[in-house]
Amino acid sequence: MKNKKLPKGFIRRCKEITAKRPRTVISHILKHGYITTQELRDRYGYNHPPRAARDVREQGIPLETFRVTGSDGRKIGAYRFGDLTEVRFSKLHGRTAFSKELKQKLIDRYGCRCAIYLEEFPERELQIDHRIPFEVVGDRGSQLRNIALFILLCGSANRAKSWSCEHCLNWRELKKPRICRHCYWAYPEDYDHVAMRPIRRMDIMWMGEEVELYEEFNIRTKKLQKMMPAFVKEIIRRYIENR
Repeated sequence: MKNKKLPKGFIRRCKEITAKRPRTVISHILKHGYITTQELRDRYGYNHPPRAARDVREQGIPLETFRVTGSDGRKIGAYRFGDLTEVRFSKLHGRTAFSKELKQKLIDRYGCRCAIYLEEFPERELQIDHRIPFEVVGDRGSQLRNIALFILLCGSANRAKSWSCEHCLNWRELKKPRICRHCYWAYPEDYDHVAMRPIRRMDIMWMGEEVELYEEFNIRTKKLQKMMPAFVKEIIRRYIENR
């Protein structure tokens, strides 16, 4: 999409966005028409391009994903502005920056622990995230006073949540917070669906000395010609039956 086809009002509102990551993506698209995942990584240092794209969408600007040929000849992802009739500047005014005070309050309440993996991480590796996605509920300043609306996630869990949410019908179309309130990604401690699918999920991470245990279990699983998730379920089933 060329700049001359973009409404002047849209361009003006785009330039009013000050948050660094979405502003970087938007400025590049305004100048070049699109931005690739390779450019996000190599030129701007964003190792998780979908997160950068999500930041733009959270500003109320629709993006569409398509494929282009990268510098090495392989097909790579790229982003450009989507249907401008879906622009929602009036509803979403940009993500409010999270304060160190909010993070400390979350640590005081939940510990220095990822809400998905339930493992402890160094404080610097934990990220604050809305329980209910910004794209669904917006970011009202009054929410920041209620720490129960936020969780701490490690980078891996945050990326997994982002991917799942962005492919959820509620995130893309319905925009109903009550649906999110019963989702694993918002309230892993008490949920009845995962991105609107009636399933249950368990995320396990082996860390430190536990890695050796994982490797041993992986070897035994392969010798039995089993898949690890199925074997874990089998062990749990046997345990319950023996009880």
